[in-house]
Amino acid sequence: MVGKNVYFKMENQQKTGAFKFRGATFKLMQLSKEQLRNGVITASAGNHAQGVAYAAAKLGAYATIFMAEGTPLAKINATKAYGAEVVLVGESFQEAYEASLKRQRDTGAAYIHPFDDYDVMAGQGSIAMEMLRQEDRMDTIIVPIGGGGLISGISTAVKHINRSIRVIGVQASGAAAMHESFHHNKVENLNSVQTIAEGIAVKQPGKRTLPIIRKYVDDIVTVSDEEIASAIVYMLERNKTLMEGAGAASLAALFKYHEEIPSRHCGMVISGGNLDIGMLPMIQKLAGRLNSFAS
Repeated sequence: MVGKNVYFKMENQQKTGAFKFRGATFKLMQLSKEQLRNGVITASAGNHAQGVAYAAAKLGAYATIFMAEGTPLAKINATKAYGAEVVLVGESFQEAYEASLKRQRDTGAAYIHPFDDYDVMAGQGSIAMEMLRQEDRMDTIIVPIGGGGLISGISTAVKHINRSIRVIGVQASGAAAMHESFHHNKVENLNSVQTIAEGIAVKQPGKRTLPIIRKYVDDIVTVSDEEIASAIVYMLERNKTLMEGAGAASLAALFKYHEEIPSRHCGMVISGGNLDIGMLPMIQKLAGRLNSFAS
């Protein structure tokens, strides 16, 4: 990576440990007092859950959060600590999402979609505004992708400020629905997902996010679990900073594709740090399968 200046946007240091508090807060602030009294509901891989739970607590609304059964315990406990009701359903976000829609129909609570909502996207876009305010020389920004809400907000903001800035998305190779949809120019839905980056393990691209991504995002790449794990270990060892799998995806992509990314000033979004500490031995083992990154 000789010749590149790299800038990290450390969303893992947010109050809830991830960027999701931005979109959740902005969305809830658009609701009427009556809607807030009726409560809010959502499904999440974990970080959106904490964002909604914390925002709801601040605004006095009752929050119900559906998450997959395999969600890291740290994310579940943190969501409960913010006062939300947590319901665990299914093996992935998709099953939790479908169950949450059924509950929403039964209760009439306001639905706060984790990514396929324009207000949520707008809230996430504030990341780009802050990055470019802090460093206006950035020519490339690398962003993790699950359902696409984060990169939709960031890419829209970036391209309206400076269309020459490249926005590159990153997905885990075991959950690459958006990558496949983007490159094959058709919607690709996955039957299953398998990755240590549960925060971006989404089976279907967002209906609202995909058109935005096709319009504003320059490229989408994938990284393996071994590459993600190596990025996590690298940041722990070199910078004493904890990233979760989704948050490490952007750094993993820079390590993997740095020769193909012609950037002098490269920004990357470290989207979250809510890693289940019990996963560290497995992460270390996965990282060990790769050769050590060059110093």
